[in-house]
Amino acid sequence: MKDFKRRKDFLPFCRPTIGGDEIDEVVDSLESGWITTGPKTARLEEEFRIWSGGQEAIAVNSATAGLHLALLTLDLKKGDEVITTPITWPSTVNNIEICGAKTVFADVDRESLQILPDAVEAAVTRNTRAVIPVHFAGAPADLDPLREICSKHGLHLIEDAAHAVGTRYGERLIGSDSEVAVFSFHPIKNITTGEGGMILCRDTERAERMRRLRFHGISRDAWKRYSKGGIPQYEVIEPGYKYNMLDIQAAIGLHQFKKLDSFNRRRKILSENYFRLLEDIPEIMPLRPPGYEHTHAWHVFIVRVDIEAIGTGRDEFIMKLQEENVGTGLHFPAVHLQKYYRERYAFRRGMFPNAEWNSDRLFSLPLYPLLKEEDQEYVAKALKKVISSCKYAGGQP
Repeated sequence: MKDFKRRKDFLPFCRPTIGGDEIDEVVDSLESGWITTGPKTARLEEEFRIWSGGQEAIAVNSATAGLHLALLTLDLKKGDEVITTPITWPSTVNNIEICGAKTVFADVDRESLQILPDAVEAAVTRNTRAVIPVHFAGAPADLDPLREICSKHGLHLIEDAAHAVGTRYGERLIGSDSEVAVFSFHPIKNITTGEGGMILCRDTERAERMRRLRFHGISRDAWKRYSKGGIPQYEVIEPGYKYNMLDIQAAIGLHQFKKLDSFNRRRKILSENYFRLLEDIPEIMPLRPPGYEHTHAWHVFIVRVDIEAIGTGRDEFIMKLQEENVGTGLHFPAVHLQKYYRERYAFRRGMFPNAEWNSDRLFSLPLYPLLKEEDQEYVAKALKKVISSCKYAGGQP
């Protein structure tokens, strides 16, 4: 491409949008002397409780921790099975293993990468205890049929909502009517606390158990014991973990949460712009949003590269994009083909064809509120440049 000029600076795949309000709130926490779990964490939980329409809200130090706590409350035992998707970050599946259960996969829709309810139904056995759908890339899984399956078989439904802060299924906000939904505030997510997460839960007793388990299994949070009027006494109810969110994290989250709608609106505009820019690049195939009614949060913008048409593999392709100063992400290589799961369960290619086809071809383009339209135009030009160079190297016209 004669008109292509490589940019001097690297365009990152993601960059958090941190403003002065977040910085000032963190400074306030540092100056207050209260930097661990305290009143700001409680405020963030209350904001999520109100936003969700009254669900119990439990702040944790990561969505991984939140999923672990949700599964712990099922008291899984050896032989129990949990169904989930092979297209997810490993923590979704790792937590099933850590809790002593067996991972069972159900294939995904080839175009949206949402877990297929029919595949879930086919995977249910007498040992199945729960289903974990992933609201993938900012779009919701098809919850109504999944809930029908769970009701029919007496199963728990734990929603991995790491990508879905602000997503709606029909008119329903994800998390607002969930048995359990777990959100992530990692730096690449729609809002961030540096690291962190939030559990929304319908059942008060179950929520109380998760609150105990997130902090050593003791009966009272530290800030309640050491703040004015508190008594520094505690009791261990059951062995627990160190999964609590810090106030210096919640300080960021309080202001990020206020900006969620504006962040998501900007992501929507940028995503629509990508669709327009990619219309004349047939070798790049964006994910197709689900056909059922929903509101997309556009957490990541995922495309698939036509490796047959360009004559090179996905990994080589994205390395060539990096040479043109364009960063990318991988969301996600299929978990069942990872070493541990291949060897433990004898998973092999051909078992989940939709997941595998996408796993070989997918990658994520830069997407975040600070991204500029001219950055996207550069990405499109860089894609065309790399596609052309791959075809030329392969002897194609």
